[in-house]
Amino acid sequence: MPKTIIVSNRLPVKIQDNDGQLLLKPSEGGLATGLGSIYKTDGNVWIGWPGQAIDEDNKTTVNEQLKELSLIPVYLTQDDISQFYEGFSNEVLWPVFHYYASTYTTYKPSHWDYYQSVNQKFKEAILAVAEPNDTIWIHDYQLLLLPELIRAERPDVSIGFFLHIPFPSHEMFRLIPWRSELLQGMLGADLVGFHTFDDVRHFLSAVSRLLPMPISSNIIACKDRYVVAESFPMGIDNKKYEDAVSDPDVQEQMQQIKDVFKESKLILSIDRLDYSKGILQRLQAFELMLQQHPEYIGKVTLYMVVVPSRDKVPQYAELRNQIDKRVGNINSMYRTMDWTPVNYFYRSVPFETLAALYASAEVCLVTPMRDGMNLVSKEYIASRVNNDGVLILSEMAGASRELIDALIVNPNNIIQVKDAIIQALNMPLDEQNARMQQMRQVVSKFNVAHWVDLFMERLNEVKLMQRSMQTRHVEGSTKQSIINRYKSTSKRLIFLDYDGTLVDFQPNVNQAVPDSDLYSILNELMLDPANHLVLISGRKHENLNEWFGDKNIYLIAEHGAWFKQQGMEWHKVNGLSTTWKPELFDIMQKYVDRTPGSFIEEKSYSLVWHYRKAQKGLGELRANELMNTLKYLATDKGLQLLPGDKVVEVKNMEINKGKAALGLVDQGDYDFIMALGDDLTDEDTFKALPDNSVTIKVGSGSSAAKFYLRNPSEVRQLLRALSINSTIGQE
Repeated sequence: MPKTIIVSNRLPVKIQDNDGQLLLKPSEGGLATGLGSIYKTDGNVWIGWPGQAIDEDNKTTVNEQLKELSLIPVYLTQDDISQFYEGFSNEVLWPVFHYYASTYTTYKPSHWDYYQSVNQKFKEAILAVAEPNDTIWIHDYQLLLLPELIRAERPDVSIGFFLHIPFPSHEMFRLIPWRSELLQGMLGADLVGFHTFDDVRHFLSAVSRLLPMPISSNIIACKDRYVVAESFPMGIDNKKYEDAVSDPDVQEQMQQIKDVFKESKLILSIDRLDYSKGILQRLQAFELMLQQHPEYIGKVTLYMVVVPSRDKVPQYAELRNQIDKRVGNINSMYRTMDWTPVNYFYRSVPFETLAALYASAEVCLVTPMRDGMNLVSKEYIASRVNNDGVLILSEMAGASRELIDALIVNPNNIIQVKDAIIQALNMPLDEQNARMQQMRQVVSKFNVAHWVDLFMERLNEVKLMQRSMQTRHVEGSTKQSIINRYKSTSKRLIFLDYDGTLVDFQPNVNQAVPDSDLYSILNELMLDPANHLVLISGRKHENLNEWFGDKNIYLIAEHGAWFKQQGMEWHKVNGLSTTWKPELFDIMQKYVDRTPGSFIEEKSYSLVWHYRKAQKGLGELRANELMNTLKYLATDKGLQLLPGDKVVEVKNMEINKGKAALGLVDQGDYDFIMALGDDLTDEDTFKALPDNSVTIKVGSGSSAAKFYLRNPSEVRQLLRALSINSTIGQE
């Protein structure tokens, strides 16, 4: 029976040393809660590091305890922890992904070596238990290489990957020396998940610019399959926080909070010690409020919990010192006999205390400088069972895309944060209720169980899509069926596009010349008298004549404007006008001037604006502008405007590959017709041919063709297979 394997850097347990005896305690984390429904089901497992180095003597005991909880450990050495986790993961990936590359990043080759080796250790642990048709769900930035490592060994399994931190812009991500390897690793997954659509956009941009790979919408054409990138905002176990409010222990602590702070309004701030959390800026905003609005002195308290994290690392130790100093300065400046402005705790707090604070605080201040999602904001909302309270939320947190009824602030704008605190403290109860009800509905509906279900459903859909594409892909039984049909026929018409079909695109159009391998394949096909080859291209007739003029091939150039039968001279379609060309050439020239790397190619009856050499993004932007500029002018002049692969072409409406192809079909009684092409002009051919024709699109994207091949290399493989069978047929 297929199973699900959850994989993360840390297992959902904490190991405690109780007088030399190791005890396992379940983790309170949101991921552990959300995935509990999966890994605790029969047969399913969770693989990860136990959280600390384990002596050889204790591994057997720990293994047995973990096995009872459906957990499988990956043991890391002290060097692994130092170089893979504290090194590469937290000194390269964490700062770069949170936009702190210039301040906190250290690029050490040894860190990268350990990152690779630890990902290999995780791979081995997975392969030890993975079976065909299993589903593997990998989590977070410590394991970016793992999907591809597993894919190479087990191409049959379903692999999902989810990134729990932001994915940075291409400009930031490309600073990493090993950026291409990291992207390749992630693309081993079938579905790559992020918290927000912004993260998806950044990821797709990095893939298209750095690898590059063809992308259509959010689908990446990756080698032999399609990979989908999509956003899945993570939720929380909302019932856990709602129910906690009525727990007697929580109620007791709520009363204690009320007794201590009396009439003072409580602003709650809870964070892990990290430079990405904006703790110092938050303190600055609170201090500015007390400075500019002394009427709040004695009436408002900032209750700040900072959970210890990596405080032996110099940058984190320095951050802690700065927080200590700032809190000390504020308290020394504004404290009164019976009131302290900032109640600061540098420690983690029990769940019951956390729930009591959420339920008691009038305002929750969540202002990270950059955060993947931020679940504290959602936990606060779930705890507000009376629909009161105000959430102040950073626009840099993923949660701000969902919790739009919070007071959204830019965490770098200290004045805006200060004003938001004042607005929150003075917000009327009916407005609090209206905002909180909306947000509570969002948190309740899009909870962690919903997040898990949504991701797993989408992963299944992606696998179905991949399988449906495989049935159309010309390989295996599909390829053999075409070959068998080809062998059984005696009069064949084969239409071949040139650029992007028989040869790869080149930065310079003049470099895409035929090679000896292509000539060899075409010569073999021409040897069979049953074959009638037609080269139908947008190329100038001079190009085709130079390359194929002496071959036994019917040539159609410039999409049908020129044609040449074997052994005959070139002819052109009558009645075509060129009077429109000077006016449109001048317009195109303006876009050449504005787009470095672009140029105009002039053909007999068309103009082509090329932007293959232009900067990615800029070329597409200018192409859209050019299309909009020429749209109505082309229609008025009876011209066709045609976007292609890195080109925009304007040609006479009468010129059409479909018309040219149909003219040849009507001239003979063919029992096998095949057409291969890669762009929009070839769609005319596919649509014009009889229903029983074999039509093959080259590349990704929707098409009228019945089948597809990925690239010119696969086209040549198919043609070579047909030519071999031609020879066999003659023998």
